[in-house]
Amino acid sequence: MNNGRPGAAGATRTCPHCKTTILQSASVCPSCRHYLRFDSAASAGVAESTTALQVEGTIRHPAEGGAWEYSVVLLIRDDEGNEINRQVVGVGALHAGQERSFSLAVEVFPTSDMRRPVKRSTKH
Repeated sequence: MNNGRPGAAGATRTCPHCKTTILQSASVCPSCRHYLRFDSAASAGVAESTTALQVEGTIRHPAEGGAWEYSVVLLIRDDEGNEINRQVVGVGALHAGQERSFSLAVEVFPTSDMRRPVKRSTKH
């Protein structure tokens, strides 16, 4: 589960509350919102986040017609277009006159890791 060495930018761990994979540096789980650290050292090291992307939208089923089913799929790609992760984050149905709103936010956090990622060649 741990991506990289402890303390490295992008290193992950499992939230002890909801079992979601989260950043090792997180003081609060972004999924269940439980606090993970209460010590003052953790509070002092918490970096402000910036919302780099935010998308919101609403869909409404017309007053007539049969139900619509929906799947919310999250897809993450790298700079070369390769798929890194794909997850179904929710499914459901809309009946006549119902509405659902969806919101996606990508937060970024500065780190002290100044190393550049190593570009791996796929050619042999």
